[in-house]
Amino acid sequence: MSTAAARRAYTGPTVFSFGFRPFFLMGAAWAALAVPLWIWSLQSSLAAGVHRDWHVHEMLFGFLAAVVAGFLTTAIPNWTGRMPVIGGPLAGLAGLWLAGRLAMLFAYLIGPIAAVIDAAFLVVFAGVVWREVLAGRNWRNLPVAGLVSLMALGNIAFHIDSRLWSSGLGERLALGAAAVLIALIGGRITPSFTRNWMRARRLTPEPATAGRLDQAALGLTGLAALLWAMTPEVPATGAALLLAGLANVARLASWRGWAARSEPLVWVLHLGYAWLAVGLGLLGASRLWSEIPRTAGVHALTAGAVGVMTLAVMTRATRGHTGRVLAAGVGTTAIYVLINLAALVRVAAPFAGTFQPGLLIVSAVLWSSAFGGFVIAYAPMLTRPRATA
Repeated sequence: MSTAAARRAYTGPTVFSFGFRPFFLMGAAWAALAVPLWIWSLQSSLAAGVHRDWHVHEMLFGFLAAVVAGFLTTAIPNWTGRMPVIGGPLAGLAGLWLAGRLAMLFAYLIGPIAAVIDAAFLVVFAGVVWREVLAGRNWRNLPVAGLVSLMALGNIAFHIDSRLWSSGLGERLALGAAAVLIALIGGRITPSFTRNWMRARRLTPEPATAGRLDQAALGLTGLAALLWAMTPEVPATGAALLLAGLANVARLASWRGWAARSEPLVWVLHLGYAWLAVGLGLLGASRLWSEIPRTAGVHALTAGAVGVMTLAVMTRATRGHTGRVLAAGVGTTAIYVLINLAALVRVAAPFAGTFQPGLLIVSAVLWSSAFGGFVIAYAPMLTRPRATA
C-alpha cells in the first residue's frame, strides 16, 4: 500500500491521521504554557539553577522535540514511500512525549525516574526515524536521523549534567543539532517555497539553486556546532561560529526573500533563517568579545531561529496538509509579528541592565501570545478532517 493509500484507508480519530496534528498542537500548547510557568516559578523558593534547568530542558526537549516529531512523521513517508506512522503507533508516540512532560513537571516528587520517562521519547523516536530512513534506502536523509539521535543523546547528557557536573554539554548538543537541522531542512524548504511562489507569479530571477555556497554554509554550521558543543571556551570556536553566521547570511541572500515580501507565509521562512545566522554570529562574537553576552546568541538561536522557524513550518504544513489556501491571513501574520518581537526583546534583554527583568516578562508574554495564538487559530484545522473544495 502506498503512503497516500494508507492515509486514505485510515478511519480512526482525525488527530492521529497525520503526525503533524498531535505534535504541532501539543508542542505549541506546551510552548505557550511552559514559559509563563517558568516565570511564575521564579517567585518560588526553588534554587535558581532548578528554574533554569527546567526552562531550558522543556524548550529544547519538550517543545522543540514535539515540532521536530510532527514535521518528520509527516515528511518521512513522502521521502521514503513507506507506510506512515498513524493511528495507534502515533498515539503511543504522542503519549510517550506527554508522559515526559508530566514527569519533568513533577520530577521533584518522583525523583530520578522522571529522567528515564522523559528520555524514552527521543530515544524511541530516533529509532523510528532510523528504521524508516534505512528501510526506505533514503540515504539523502541519513543526516536527519543522525541529528535526531544527537538530540536524544543531548537529552540524556542534560539529565546527567544536571546531577553531576553541570558542564552544559547536553544543552549545547541539542541546540547545535537544532541549528544544523534548521540549516539543512530550512535550507531546502525556504528557497523551494520561494521559487514556487515566484513561478506562480512569473517573477524572476528565481532563488539560486543549491551549490557550493550551500555546501560551505552547511559544513561550517556543522563544524561550528560541533566545536561549540565540545570546546565552547576556545577562541577558534568563536571564529568558526562567526564564519558560519556569515556563510548563512550569504546563503540567505541568494534566495531572494525580498521578492516574496508581500506573502507572510514565505517571508517568515527567510526571517527564521536570518535568526539562525544572527544567532551563530552573536554566539561567536560573545566568545571573542566580552562585551557581548553569551545569552544574546543563545536566545537568537532559540527564541529567534527555533521560535520563528517552528511557527513558519507549523502554519504552512498545517494549511497545506488540511486543504487550506497557502496564504497567511491577519491572524497568522499577527503570530509571525509576535514571535519576532519576542525574539528581539529577549535578545536585547541582556544588554538592558536594570531593565532586563521587565524585558524578560515582555518577551515571555509575546512568546506565549504567539504560540497561544497558533493553538487558537489552528486547533480546528489540526483536529478536524481535511477541508474539501
